[in-house]
Amino acid sequence: MLHAFRPGASGLDRLDATAPLTAAMWIDLLHPTEEEQRAVTAFGVEVPSLSEMEEIEISNRLYHEEGADYLTVVLPGMSDSRAATAGPVTFILQADRLVTVRHHAPRPFDTYPPRAAKAAAGCASPARIFLGLTEDIVGRLADLLEEVGRSLDQVSRDVFSGKAGGDAGLLQLALEQTGRTGDLLGRVRLGLLTMERALGYFGQALSARPEGEPLQPVVNGQIRDIQALEVHADFLSSRLSLTVDATLGMVNLAQNVTVRIVSVVAVLFLPPTLIASVYGMNFAHMPELASPWGYPAALVLMLASAVGTYLFFKWRNWL
Repeated sequence: MLHAFRPGASGLDRLDATAPLTAAMWIDLLHPTEEEQRAVTAFGVEVPSLSEMEEIEISNRLYHEEGADYLTVVLPGMSDSRAATAGPVTFILQADRLVTVRHHAPRPFDTYPPRAAKAAAGCASPARIFLGLTEDIVGRLADLLEEVGRSLDQVSRDVFSGKAGGDAGLLQLALEQTGRTGDLLGRVRLGLLTMERALGYFGQALSARPEGEPLQPVVNGQIRDIQALEVHADFLSSRLSLTVDATLGMVNLAQNVTVRIVSVVAVLFLPPTLIASVYGMNFAHMPELASPWGYPAALVLMLASAVGTYLFFKWRNWL
């Protein structure tokens, strides 16, 4: 799918399907077809494949080729099945055009065009569109970190309030929610890391651009924002570890209570079992067997031994 944009009165206007691509300042490729790739290649842009975008080496993610900067970052977004995922996004920045290539749907690519004119850098040039888009991406990553914080707050309230202490179902839900939160936090941290590297690379080459001097403070400000978010992500990571440890501790306490109850019940029945075993032995001479009070006396003795064991446990505060 190909979307083409050009600056308008209030942001970026999408071009009609019949309009020529030469009028576009930003071309966004989502799951590009061969025909769409050929259309973009006509501008001297080599569209990388998904396997090339997924290369982990920095040299394959950040490079300059034939007058264009290729910057690949990994961003959280939605897959075609509307499942949360993270995938690579490549920014191809030319002097007169910005091309983005992606295979999933990060939200800023939908929210940025209508408000592009409100970005700090504006949208009058490809470099400014790139910085406006990265500004929206950084803002989205900050929103996701806030979502992580709210999720951890909810789990902490459930775990530490005591209402989930003896409920195995609630504890399991808490662990599942914590796991999903940790997965989201990992995707956000990877996005922050790759965005910081991409902006650092862009900032190094900014001096060679005609508008490099006025845009340098914007780049520096975004990098500072990312670094602040990375510190916050580290804090949330420590909170995540604490929440997992606390939840697992509650699970262990619940299991210990169950084991303790089973153990106490077994001990309570141990003296009556011993008495019943004694009177169940097959000896010819057992005086109580011939006595009319032998059976009720044995029952009373077994009950008294169980009650005595229970009272002893309570006295020692073992129950």
